[in-house]
Amino acid sequence: MDIQYDWTTWSQFFKENWIVLAVALVILLAVIGIVKTVAKWALVAVIVIGIVVYSGYNLQDLKDLGTKVTDSVKEQAVNAMIGEAQDATYTNNGDGTYTVKTKNVELTGKIGGSEVAVSYRGTSLGTWKIDQTIRGLIDRAKNDV
Repeated sequence: MDIQYDWTTWSQFFKENWIVLAVALVILLAVIGIVKTVAKWALVAVIVIGIVVYSGYNLQDLKDLGTKVTDSVKEQAVNAMIGEAQDATYTNNGDGTYTVKTKNVELTGKIGGSEVAVSYRGTSLGTWKIDQTIRGLIDRAKNDV
């Protein structure tokens, strides 16, 4: 099931449900302003999930959206690796690991290993298999040392 939400769909949803959305926004702002504990974020999550469910999204739509966001961030990280390879620095950490850094990307791996931990703009993207792009970045950084 491939549901496409375009601007017309969202516009119609907002027109039909503006009162519910306004009330939810007021409640959300009140919760954020008044509650000072971890429970605040639980309440915020419940309100946001309620609005999402009310809007017609289902769990699969949310998973698909999450996958699209993740893929987009990974693509940005790979593009940053390619674009910033000339400025990459290689550091042998002395404990059998190395770190390759650029302006936006940081790779940490074991020397001779087949995987690296990838961070993009300070946010961990998990462990990736070393592919041609990553190998090129590592080799380029090593050659500049």
